[in-house]
Amino acid sequence: MIKVGDKLPAATLHEYIEVEGNGCSIGPNAVDVAKATDGKTIALFALPGAFTPTCSAKHVPGYVEHFNELKAAGVDEIWCVSVNDAFVMGAWARDLKTDGKVRMLGDGSADFTKATGLTLDLAARGMGLRSNRYSMLVKNGVVASLNVEAPGKFEVSDAGTMLAQAKA
Repeated sequence: MIKVGDKLPAATLHEYIEVEGNGCSIGPNAVDVAKATDGKTIALFALPGAFTPTCSAKHVPGYVEHFNELKAAGVDEIWCVSVNDAFVMGAWARDLKTDGKVRMLGDGSADFTKATGLTLDLAARGMGLRSNRYSMLVKNGVVASLNVEAPGKFEVSDAGTMLAQAKA
């Protein structure tokens, strides 16, 4: 499992950006993790799945709500990663109004999730291989803090915890 001091694994995530108005949808776009984190501080959180109850009601909304405070604490970008495709993540972003605040990144094949060692087997619940619920503060591609939830819990990967770590 990835730990504090480790570089994020080389991986590509995918992002679907919806343009309102006369524009066309953009994406899905490949996001090279190493390039996208270079020289930046990223508040990255991951969760088992888009549109799931805790993820939709608490996890993502907390980061949207604390966006300004996280930016003021030195966070350049907030990423939400889930083992879903970019189109699902884009629809979820629209539903939760994350535009301009939280980048909703799909890890459709779970390559990034597997490389971090933070997988969660939900096959018995019909969801297959997913991501564990966690958050990490990433500075220049290196994990500065890591908060992994116990199964079924939502206690340490929330935006409040991340904000305290970003301020430290």
